[in-house]
Amino acid sequence: MVKNSKLSIVFWVSLAIAGVFILWGVFLPDNVEAVLGFIDGFLASNFGWVYIIGTTLFVLLALFLVFGPYGRIRLGKPDEKPEYSYFTWFAFLFTAGMGVGLVFFGISEPLTHFHNPPSVDPASMAAVEESTRYTLFHWGFHPWATYAIVALTLAYFKFRHQAPALISSAFTPLIGQRAQGGLGHSIDILAVFATIFGIATSLGLGASQITAGLSYTFDGINNTTTTTMIVILVVTVIFIVSATTGVDKGIRYLSWMNIVVAIALMLLVFILGSSIQMMESFTTTLGSYIQNIPSMTLGMNAFEGDREFLNDWTLFYWAWWIGWSPFVGTFIARVSRGRTIREFVIGVTAVPVLFSAVWFSIFGVAAIEMDNALGGGLYDIISDQGNEVALFAFLEQYPWSPVIMGVAILLVSSFFITSADAATFVLGMLTTGGRLNPQVKVKVIWGVILSATAAALLLSGGLQALEMAMLIAAFPFTFVVLLMAVSLLKALSGEYDILRLESKHKEYEPTFLEESKEELKEKREEFEQGMPEEMVDDTEEELNEADEEAKEENEETDEDESEDKK
Repeated sequence: MVKNSKLSIVFWVSLAIAGVFILWGVFLPDNVEAVLGFIDGFLASNFGWVYIIGTTLFVLLALFLVFGPYGRIRLGKPDEKPEYSYFTWFAFLFTAGMGVGLVFFGISEPLTHFHNPPSVDPASMAAVEESTRYTLFHWGFHPWATYAIVALTLAYFKFRHQAPALISSAFTPLIGQRAQGGLGHSIDILAVFATIFGIATSLGLGASQITAGLSYTFDGINNTTTTTMIVILVVTVIFIVSATTGVDKGIRYLSWMNIVVAIALMLLVFILGSSIQMMESFTTTLGSYIQNIPSMTLGMNAFEGDREFLNDWTLFYWAWWIGWSPFVGTFIARVSRGRTIREFVIGVTAVPVLFSAVWFSIFGVAAIEMDNALGGGLYDIISDQGNEVALFAFLEQYPWSPVIMGVAILLVSSFFITSADAATFVLGMLTTGGRLNPQVKVKVIWGVILSATAAALLLSGGLQALEMAMLIAAFPFTFVVLLMAVSLLKALSGEYDILRLESKHKEYEPTFLEESKEELKEKREEFEQGMPEEMVDDTEEELNEADEEAKEENEETDEDESEDKK
């Protein structure tokens, strides 16, 4: 039994490498952009198929876990209840999984695909359908299946087998005790860097969008890199303060606010726009997405030669989701204790996909309608000034636009703060041996590192540098997630055999029990040897000590009563 109360070697190594990267970005920004651009282009051109196959396998595995025999296994003790209500749980999923992205790309992506569709004529009715379908494809089952596999693996080993909440713990069934040595530390360090670059990308997008919103709302504020740096600094202070309050206060309350404000903004656009067409777009897009998902999933443009759309959108997104998976997966695992595997996978995939379909149907239709009314003017603004201005250029056309844009700025800021808050929490867990409640000073350090990385990448090449760094960091982690899936299936298969044999014990007569008792014992011993070493966090250790003391008191009471009877 391992208790982790000190900073792990993963913390110090990750901190040192992150510091070197930040200094590189600050003092040699042009060199950073050149190196990242070369590596990014090489990976996209030669190994894009790795992302395609990887995400496809994650979707197939998620379907198997929903409909397969392991769905009734609970992430915790057999009679354990979920730690959070459905509303709070879904608020956590929405905020951590893609809240910033939905707001950032809600207008710009459908509109960009409308003017630059992958296979039909631009600005046509066919382009409208293809635009909404591909947007949902990029935000649908593939990202959430990726999150679900990572989160489920971590939650299974942590809450069912009391393993440390570390990516490396999930590898014990495959590599044994080496998961606790140098190989395991290397896996955790890789997870830390995938998290840093994935979150830095989102923080950069969020800071750029806040700056764009402020410049649109207030005449005296310019949309410049300097303003973006000031925004990063101010928001960093806020989310670090929030990070000191833990999951049950800061992140929970912010998540509630995020989902309420996001739904309110979506309903406003729905009411003021073509509501009937938006609902028809929702059903049409969802049906078209389900019908075409196999061809969109495996399409690599191998024979057409035009890979611009694939590289700029699909591969970028697949890398982004994989890069985000250690962060989102660890956070979702942390808040999913007590749910069954089937309930977990359905909740993490189906519900967010439906919400994304509604979101993009409403904002996508409204954006395309407004762009047509302005003679392509909305798309021209996005092309000239960047995706970060899309939402505010859109909202500027509405009544009471300053108020609505103020609400939108609040929403983006809140998502920014919550994502960064949750990220510092996850990085704290990954670098303190898997503690469920890492120390405040560790979270503060990682908060500063995240913001500094986002700032360094923005200085090196703007949003493009952020995207390139994230794609590069995600490539090796793709193989980590694939191996996590193999490890999970191996563990589930072994435990399922044990559970099935135990259930037979309850059904058959005593002769069968005697014959199978030795078999059950051997299966249990073999299974336990392949599980990570148990870890008890501070709070868990206190509860266990209290249980032991109560047990000792009961035993003493029973002894006294037996002596009295004698």
